[in-house]
Amino acid sequence: MSVMHIPGHEHQGPQEVTLEEIRAVMGNCQLCPLGQTRTNLVFGVGNPNARVMFVGEGPGRNEDLQGEPFVGAAGHKLDSLLSVAGLTRDQIYIANVVKCRPPGNRNPKPEEIAACSPFLREQIRSVWPDVLVCLGNFASQFVLRTEAGVTSLRGKLYQTGHFVVCPTFHPAACIYHSDWQPLLESDLAMVGQWLRDNPPGPGKE
Repeated sequence: MSVMHIPGHEHQGPQEVTLEEIRAVMGNCQLCPLGQTRTNLVFGVGNPNARVMFVGEGPGRNEDLQGEPFVGAAGHKLDSLLSVAGLTRDQIYIANVVKCRPPGNRNPKPEEIAACSPFLREQIRSVWPDVLVCLGNFASQFVLRTEAGVTSLRGKLYQTGHFVVCPTFHPAACIYHSDWQPLLESDLAMVGQWLRDNPPGPGKE
């Protein structure tokens, strides 16, 4: 399986900081206006030593109420699809580009992403996964530093520094566009094949 290498990405190493420390730094974050309208800050959840980290866009209504990512309909959809990659929910880590729900589930604004994304960057460096699965446009564009949409990006794996990146559709989008689900499944199967072809390194399961 070919992996497209992306030039110009710095080769930084993992940071010796825990997810708990990053969450403590966020505290009652008010770096952008979303802090005024959220119910709960939705930090992230999962295995801190995961080989695969899923990156979404932002919390929805259920996530905002429960303080945990991907617990609503999109979360149930994701759970049902993980087996395509040979994964279970307890093996992965999940976080979002923005940690607070945009009102009415609108798209996050550039300034909101700019305020919040450094925390995602630190989460990625803490977990130091082998694979980043980017769900939807905002996650894919942030991680791959591109303006291209996920429709044109998906179907391929990209190498950016240490990470193999799989941009794909957001599970929520597949609820409304059922014809996209086979494409999401195909992308996750590609991740599963990469994991089988590349045994885990030290500290990974």
